[in-house]
Amino acid sequence: MIRRNLRKAGKQLLAMGLLTVTVIAGAMNQTVTAQAEEVQLIRSVYTNEWVTQQQALFRPIAVMMPTDKKAQPSYGISHAKVLYEIMEEGGISRQLAIIDDWQNLTKIGNIRSCRAYYIPVATEWDPILIHFGGVVYMKDRITAPDINNLSGSAQYGVGGGAVGSSAFYRTTDRKAPHNAYTSAAGIVKASQSLGYSIGLRPEYYNVKHFTFAEGVNTLEQYGTAAATANAIDLSQVFRYTKSSLVYNPADGLYYKSIHGELQTDGENGVPLTFANVIVQNTKWCQLDQNGYLYFQMHDTTEDGYYFTKGKAIHITWQKTSDYEPTRYYDDFGNEIQLNEGKTYIAIAQSGKQVVFY
Repeated sequence: MIRRNLRKAGKQLLAMGLLTVTVIAGAMNQTVTAQAEEVQLIRSVYTNEWVTQQQALFRPIAVMMPTDKKAQPSYGISHAKVLYEIMEEGGISRQLAIIDDWQNLTKIGNIRSCRAYYIPVATEWDPILIHFGGVVYMKDRITAPDINNLSGSAQYGVGGGAVGSSAFYRTTDRKAPHNAYTSAAGIVKASQSLGYSIGLRPEYYNVKHFTFAEGVNTLEQYGTAAATANAIDLSQVFRYTKSSLVYNPADGLYYKSIHGELQTDGENGVPLTFANVIVQNTKWCQLDQNGYLYFQMHDTTEDGYYFTKGKAIHITWQKTSDYEPTRYYDDFGNEIQLNEGKTYIAIAQSGKQVVFY
């Protein structure tokens, strides 16, 4: 079933006119005998890096992961090609990891609950949404027929059933709620039982999200409008984690820290690094006495900042529907040109200041 879905999606993907290139790769066996094979490569919609066509045909997963200090490190998070961080109730943030190369991961998480405003963030990538419950405010959307989600507990907090709960397991090294995980095998099995497509859904999939630069974008074309940004301090945006990023000119990447320490992946110890950092100022309000928040993820009037290569420019952003990608523009009205690589997006409450220098 998976291969059939991928072949179907592949024909539709190629019909969309995506750029491909044919290369010859050496396949080496145990006797060190090389056998040439033809491999189709395609530009990743997430990073603009070359990936195999087969990999590009898989739907990503969108995984809810915690920022709680006692829950660190997360497993599989270094595979996130796009990582979002957004505030929740209780003065703490949460992360949504968009992972495309999840097919061989045996431990992903831990997994935490979802909130309504993560759904329009996730759907623009048309993923399988992985979460462990949620809140009543997401009831109507999470149960809609277009949403494919797996939840380890009642999917909107007070009901709705634990859809695909067989995909999850708990470990004994941490106490609940910080010990719930999933795996690629669990995701595939649960998705098949629910009739979810593992391959891209052409009716929802967007060929283009970010606009990527040809070559390297140093932001020098903006002159003095491009400010120095070797350090990005998000402690006023995310007061609990005090998230921050520091630019490393040796490899041209920003290294992310939370709780004053470098953020790493529990699977492999790899630090989280990003070629692109976006701060997306967003209208918000508190919904009730429990402190649940609302973020206006559909908007055409808000601004933010784009950081890359130790520089920053002011931007605006627009998103008009769930499956429509968020577009980011410079002050001249042009879509910003991201550098090849991973992207971190901080959804900041309007009025909370980001500091950079």
